[in-house]
Amino acid sequence: MMIRPLTARFEDATLESYPLRTEDGFELGLCRVVRGDRDQKKPAVLVTHWLTASTDMFVLPETRNFVEVLLDSGFEPWLFDWRGSCRLPYIEEGPSFTLDEVALYDMPRAVAEVRKQIGERKLFVVAHCIGALSLSMSMAAGLVPGLDGVVAQGVFLTPKMGLGPRLRMAMAGPLQPFIKEIPVDFRKVGLWSKYTPLFALAWIGADCPDPTCQMVHNSAWTSGASLFIHDNLHEITHGRLADLLGTCPTDIMSHIRKMELAHSSVLWHERDPRFAALPENALDDAHRIDCPLLLLSGSENKLWLDSNKLCKTLLSRRHPKLDAQYIEVPAYGHFDTFIGRSAALDVFPYITRWLEARV
Repeated sequence: MMIRPLTARFEDATLESYPLRTEDGFELGLCRVVRGDRDQKKPAVLVTHWLTASTDMFVLPETRNFVEVLLDSGFEPWLFDWRGSCRLPYIEEGPSFTLDEVALYDMPRAVAEVRKQIGERKLFVVAHCIGALSLSMSMAAGLVPGLDGVVAQGVFLTPKMGLGPRLRMAMAGPLQPFIKEIPVDFRKVGLWSKYTPLFALAWIGADCPDPTCQMVHNSAWTSGASLFIHDNLHEITHGRLADLLGTCPTDIMSHIRKMELAHSSVLWHERDPRFAALPENALDDAHRIDCPLLLLSGSENKLWLDSNKLCKTLLSRRHPKLDAQYIEVPAYGHFDTFIGRSAALDVFPYITRWLEARV
């Protein structure tokens, strides 16, 4: 299996790759970023992305990126590409999957491999969006014990969308047999294709003339949500959106919609014995989460709204002993919390201060 190389600039650090294969046969991406001599005392941070993105979002060469900030703060970053990564072939070539597979196979496998390599050193996880949502199921199932803290950006246990995206996802259900994926790169599909109406829908009301930007900023794969504040992006990052985000498989949308309607991380394969280790409703089993949580969200998150604020409220009410903190970042949306040109000044300090307080 070929994984697309990272588009990264490491002047004083090197990448070490680790083969990773899940129990159900998927080959994933895992690499350690090492600066200088190995310091066996450095705490490790496993960093992972959201659906159709990849760990490229954490190593943008055109900005001061998240990995650079972690290195400068004394942490050892580990970059994890699960099966929904656009650096891997699965979102375009299959086989299909739900978040159940990610929670049961991908997340535990990556955490176990990092733990194997670092021994008893502290291990944190920073997860974005669907990566964090999947991780919440793994944690509620007790499949990733012994973490020292988790930062979940955008959404964690309690997904919540606005009325518009909710209705559009419901309407998309009957179209799934005919449209198996929703691309973002207009150059690959051309003007005359079955995807043309989707790009036309994304164009309505858009301020930016770029079709890829319209699809993700103005439409979020036709859901009607917006993924970032346009002015927060560096112009080079804006030009790379088609590389940073890939085709979205529509079959996974049914599981995401089921979760959103429940406002909880719920199981898709309820009667499949392969997934018996996962809880039917992760919120009910959140008492099994055994580490502190930082629930982060941009104040202008138009995709998940105040999902993480809701999560904090429900955890405080139902599981008051769980150490969970909610922070809202002013003037940021969803994706720009990591790829924004000034995220190193506006967003990342919230994360590094929280991590440093727990080392």
